[in-house]
Amino acid sequence: MKLKGKNALVLGAVKGIGRAIGVGLAKEGANLALTRYDWQDSFKAMEDAFAEFDSTTYKIFDVNLLDLQEIKQLKYKIEERFGKIDILINNIERGGWPAVHGEYVEEQWELEVATTLKSKRWIFNEMLPLLKKSDSAVVINFSSIAAIVGRSGPTAPLFNDGYSAAVRGVSILTETWARMGAPSIRVNEIMLGIFESRHAQGTRGWETVLTDDQKQAIVEHTLVGRTGSLDDVVKAVLFIVKDAPYMTGSILRLDGGYLLGGEHVPPMPAGVL
Repeated sequence: MKLKGKNALVLGAVKGIGRAIGVGLAKEGANLALTRYDWQDSFKAMEDAFAEFDSTTYKIFDVNLLDLQEIKQLKYKIEERFGKIDILINNIERGGWPAVHGEYVEEQWELEVATTLKSKRWIFNEMLPLLKKSDSAVVINFSSIAAIVGRSGPTAPLFNDGYSAAVRGVSILTETWARMGAPSIRVNEIMLGIFESRHAQGTRGWETVLTDDQKQAIVEHTLVGRTGSLDDVVKAVLFIVKDAPYMTGSILRLDGGYLLGGEHVPPMPAGVL
């Protein structure tokens, strides 16, 4: 898919991964609908990041994506401004760290599940008519390896139980939506490992709560020997959108080999024959 002139809705574009994806798509010539709500101290930096692009090619929407009525209004506004959606970056989540939040309270559990799982469903449901207007649309859901490791191993201080359960549910949505959207809407998922701005550098937990030994244990458990960068995510998104037209219903695990890092391959034994 050539991205020039295509319309992309990027959720959670105020900072970190969402903002980086939005900038990456803008550099490819896409028109952007960008959402923000929390993290008001990052609003100015977000505006500065997109100021280099033609102001007619993007629009920032302040919207609470936990509110179904606000999601409906967002759909109407996007339809009025852009007409259709060619790319949906379903990047909305909330995961409290055990090392930061401690023992669960009901409000934290509800927030993590509602933001990470429930909102993704309502957003897709409301935007589906606009995706159907595209000749070839792409949806990318974001999840986490927390769906597999849960609160265990070196990442135990990072992943809460509710967040882990919610991101496991994202994969069910990805597969269901791929069937619903076929053949004109491709739906795939990027399952993230430990990334800057998302569980690693640039987060309060990584910078002020984890010890150096805990950070090192995570890096050593990762086969490539480092945490992920924003550029790593943008490249994966562009690959799915531009260069993978036969890919739908798939989960691209982008974790630097974290899930494989707990096991070592010994030298081949001499054998007895």
